[in-house]
Amino acid sequence: MHDHSHAHHGHHHPAPENFGRAFALVTALNVALIAGQVVYGLIAHSLALLADAGHNFGDVVGLLLAWGAFAVARWKPSDYFTYQLRSASILAAVANGVLLLVATVWIAWEALHRFAQPQQVASGTVIVLAVLGVAVNGLSAVILSRGRKADLNMHGAWLHMVADAGVSVAVVAAGLGIWWTGWQWLDPAVSLAISAVILVGTWGLLRDSLRLALGAAPRDIDPVRVQAALAALPGVAAVHDLHIWAMSTTETALTCHLVTPAGHPGDGFLRAVAQAMQRDFGIGHTTVQVEFSAAAHLAGRDEAGCGKV
Repeated sequence: MHDHSHAHHGHHHPAPENFGRAFALVTALNVALIAGQVVYGLIAHSLALLADAGHNFGDVVGLLLAWGAFAVARWKPSDYFTYQLRSASILAAVANGVLLLVATVWIAWEALHRFAQPQQVASGTVIVLAVLGVAVNGLSAVILSRGRKADLNMHGAWLHMVADAGVSVAVVAAGLGIWWTGWQWLDPAVSLAISAVILVGTWGLLRDSLRLALGAAPRDIDPVRVQAALAALPGVAAVHDLHIWAMSTTETALTCHLVTPAGHPGDGFLRAVAQAMQRDFGIGHTTVQVEFSAAAHLAGRDEAGCGKV
């Protein structure tokens, strides 16, 4: 028996239309800030400004990924790309992590080199550009905060902007320290501190994106808890062949077999399963195969019924 239900309960797409404009404005502000930090960082011989620019560049890439996720979510699937191109965001995150890791190593190496051969830093330029960074990142955080409670992508982007504002404050402190004391080593010292902050964030990004690219369950979803929740459903005697994977950096899919000896539980049951997975675990794409005996899948599933929600 094959019984298919195509009610798409649990597919959550809450992004309002103005999210695209918010991402566009924040991205433009940060690109302008990066350009200024790179130009004046080179003029002022400030590695701290260049390190801050590298940090901001990584977050701009993150903004573009989040922005692209909203755009890709509106594309129609094709015969070959039935899940659209949602996993492209995972591949982009892996590439982003690798590039940021390389950039962080370069900044740290240059900072260590400058301890041995310090350069005169134009502290006034550093202070002005860093204050501008605080203003731009603070304004960006305010813009993104309007949607951060409605969408995890927006929340993550908001956190990046808040962190960037904090890093810019550290650069301001370095500039003021050089201006007051003349200690040129403060610039590479702050660069190393910024590199450490970037490294922590980049390592987490690279680790998590590689996990998702290899088909692992997202870190915030515990497969053991999911299996226990499915096994506790009324009429379910066993759960097997449970698979949980990320379709993109924001969407998760699940497939499993549920053994229901009393017979097929009906479409209402299948819809309830999908709703429970969305509500309790954030899994928006659930596919369930119903079997009437534990040995059905080993015997060719002659008695199995399939239900898709």
